[in-house]
Amino acid sequence: MRKILLVYNPVSGHAAFKNQLDAVIDNFQRHGIFLSVYRTCAGDNSAFTDCVKISQAEGIIAAGGDGTLHAVINWLKKNSLDLPIGIIGSGTSNDFATHLNLTDDKLFDAINAAKIRPVDLGLVNGKEYFINVASAGVFTSIAHLVDSRIKNFLGKSAYYLRGLAELKNFKSVPLEIIAGDKTFSVDAFLFLILNSPAVAGFKKISDTAKIDDGKLDLLALKKCSPAALARLTKKILAGEPIDCDENIFSVQANSFKINSPAELISDLDGELGDVLPLEVQTIKHAINFYSV
Repeated sequence: MRKILLVYNPVSGHAAFKNQLDAVIDNFQRHGIFLSVYRTCAGDNSAFTDCVKISQAEGIIAAGGDGTLHAVINWLKKNSLDLPIGIIGSGTSNDFATHLNLTDDKLFDAINAAKIRPVDLGLVNGKEYFINVASAGVFTSIAHLVDSRIKNFLGKSAYYLRGLAELKNFKSVPLEIIAGDKTFSVDAFLFLILNSPAVAGFKKISDTAKIDDGKLDLLALKKCSPAALARLTKKILAGEPIDCDENIFSVQANSFKINSPAELISDLDGELGDVLPLEVQTIKHAINFYSV
């Protein structure tokens, strides 16, 4: 029987996963997988490393949103724990889980067959990893401004409603972007550094972003008119990639340096990051995910 450590966030999404825990454990056991369980908390999670060792787990399942997955990856990397990861998307935002498209049955099959896929990570300022997206600018602080009770009740709608309230505050900022050995100056509302093409609930923002190519894709929304912004928004809502839109600055590289005279706070997979400047590196095939 396979031994897996389930790491779950009791407040992710609608805070409903904890009520499904018994059914989840039963489902895994019926598929020949024994689960140990670790419950995350708001404070110190140093016991995570001990739980990994005591459980003798051969893999990790992260149950929560992008933030929970972000935490699990950073715990593993910072403690030099080389274990494959599976995801049960139960958060407000499950972009990376959506991109992997790994159903329960496929996850069981992958665990039992020990089938894994190497995936890239982004490393920011040499200390914090991200799996899906790093960003800064307009909207990037919205996730941290929405009351957690409202977020759990309304889900993604809470972000969109808060975003509409922020439209009146749209201000572009000058960005200096060094992508590899090339330097660019862009006046932009925000930028995204993508590992996967799934962002903010949309499955394919980018045509070129891939999770295992050793590169990251930077998209910056350039200063534009309200009419142009409305057209771009329509594209995004229709599920169209925006890499080649005239209002998007797009560049792919294995490393970036981003700076601005404006004070911008970064966001990493929905978690607060450093204030700019940022130095971002791609760590190719840095972590393994269960995959079929």
